[in-house]
Amino acid sequence: MTITAFVLIVVDPVLTTQVFDELQNTEGVREVYQVMGPYDIVAVIEVASFVEVTPLVSKEIRGLEGVVDTTTCVTFPD
Repeated sequence: MTITAFVLIVVDPVLTTQVFDELQNTEGVREVYQVMGPYDIVAVIEVASFVEVTPLVSKEIRGLEGVVDTTTCVTFPD
């Protein structure tokens, strides 16, 4: 079973491009979009199991310099 989640990311404006580029090269991140509104970037992540979501978001995404906050929306499995 594959788990898909949308990670809504608030970024320091000066580092948006850097964070965007780094996310594109992060394992488990399938798609990355710069957006307007309360969030700066939306990343679509895809992992093999639910237990892989937390380490990917907390270590790999929130660990990037410039990431201020995240909101993760995990989809329901099929």
